[in-house]
Amino acid sequence: MRKLLLSLVGLALIASPAFAGKYNKVINVGDRAPSFSGLPGVSGDKDVSVSLDDFKAPVTVIVFLGNHCPVVVAYEDRIIDFASDYKDKGVKVVGICCNDLDQDRLPAMKVRVREKGYNFPYAYDESGKIGKAYGAAVTPQFFVLDKDGVIRYTGAMDDNMNDNKVTKQYLRDAVDAVLNGETIEVAETQHKGCSIKYKRD
Repeated sequence: MRKLLLSLVGLALIASPAFAGKYNKVINVGDRAPSFSGLPGVSGDKDVSVSLDDFKAPVTVIVFLGNHCPVVVAYEDRIIDFASDYKDKGVKVVGICCNDLDQDRLPAMKVRVREKGYNFPYAYDESGKIGKAYGAAVTPQFFVLDKDGVIRYTGAMDDNMNDNKVTKQYLRDAVDAVLNGETIEVAETQHKGCSIKYKRD
């Protein structure tokens, strides 16, 4: 009996996702994405109320952003291009900001959306409750959700802040895999960027 139990434990360890929870200690790949509703935000030139249920799609990408962050600035065009490239494939993108800083609150977000031409809704999580539920620690940080709202990938967009030096397209590879019903080779990566400045309790 003891040998049988040890064998079962060994099989369970082998079957466990290789990357889940390695970098994000709050939420794991395979978990259902925390729901949110009624976040104030902006989409184009319109004020909107953003809820996760608004993004029922084959794939939903949530990205935590911050206006002041130089890493986000370096990635903005790539994120906009991604949203454009995958729109006709049924992929929806939503940005969320959790920073408790003047330059990152909703009025500044609206300016940034107009300046850069964000082609996805951008919501403000003033309390930081949603960001903390996702284990968001930096900006930009990405979460890929499948049609059932299960997190299939979390981490960085790619492997280099300099777009001319990118060799691995983590986000695109993960989304392509979900769309094609394939296994994601790299399900979690180290998220690198500016630390989120949450509101103090």
